[in-house]
Amino acid sequence: MGRFDRYLLSQLMVLFGFFSLVLVLVYWINRAVVLFDQLIADGQSASVFLEFTALSLPSVIRLALPLSAFAASVYVTNRMTTESELIVVQATGYSAFRLARPVLYFGLIVALLMSILMHFLVPLSGARLAERQADIAQNVTARLLTEGKFLEPMSNVTFYIREITPAGELHDIFLSDSRNPAEQVIYTAALAFLLRDAGETQLVMIDGMAQTLRTKDQQLFTTSFDDFAYNIGSLINARSRQGRSADELSTWELLNPTPALEDETRQSAARLISRGHDRFSQALLGTVAALLGFSTLLVGGFSRFGVWRQIIAAIGLIVVVKAMETVGLNLARSNENLWFTTYLPGIVGLCIVWGLLFAATRPYLFKRRIKEALTS
Repeated sequence: MGRFDRYLLSQLMVLFGFFSLVLVLVYWINRAVVLFDQLIADGQSASVFLEFTALSLPSVIRLALPLSAFAASVYVTNRMTTESELIVVQATGYSAFRLARPVLYFGLIVALLMSILMHFLVPLSGARLAERQADIAQNVTARLLTEGKFLEPMSNVTFYIREITPAGELHDIFLSDSRNPAEQVIYTAALAFLLRDAGETQLVMIDGMAQTLRTKDQQLFTTSFDDFAYNIGSLINARSRQGRSADELSTWELLNPTPALEDETRQSAARLISRGHDRFSQALLGTVAALLGFSTLLVGGFSRFGVWRQIIAAIGLIVVVKAMETVGLNLARSNENLWFTTYLPGIVGLCIVWGLLFAATRPYLFKRRIKEALTS
């Protein structure tokens, strides 16, 4: 690798790291706020919140890396053009394709990072996150047992616990059940325990009272009890996992779907295959984004007014490539034999890059055509 290649590659990597850090933090904070509302409001601890945010990090990084590569490429190219560094290098005989070589190295590094994320880290973190979400959904203490708060685990049911001891004792229980329109029942107890029996969760109340209000004639009946078992399984409403989602599957499983896998994920073979190829396409887009930002700014050359027009054009071309991604995915999802359309954004992007570099290498061709058109 030449000295210029090392210099440009180092500049790109530094800015890539900076933009990645900024974008990941923005995406991650946004995700963390949503998780905070979901978990802390349900009585989860801070450690569970940190675990969930950490497991969501690979998917956040996956979104940020292509944008960071594009931003770093545009920023470095703009700075080197403004400071005439690229002009000096071009004067030594470097063509546009030769100038793009370190950017290609940079794009391949981004593609490697994206491949690691798409094929390994994102599926593993997604599977682990789904498992932990299922555990939380089945965790009685997290969903129902919170000290000093009136909870409504479901409609027309109110539950209150004054204190929960380290031994698992529940002190001063209040449970109001108004689900039956014919009667309303309020249970109070000085002490209670949670027990699992035959797969059901029982709330065993000791030294309490049941007050039943018959709504038809507004008569109140009270019953004192020494101990009473109340099934609270319906209040927990815990749902077990119904199989894996497509995001949790390995790339090999996505590319080779079986009828059992289709039933498990409730998705067609075409959708699963398209997801598998999309992982390779996303890695390719990291390279395309870097080259697209560089080649678009290179076409304009040096100008005292800057390259803001080329920057706007680069953003527009990225939008075009993303539009091709949507088109390709929709085609691939409709027919499993059209899986190759998932690579449409990468192919279109590389063709645009080649055209831009060709235009930057031979600008006189276009100037001559413009001059001929004006004279004629």
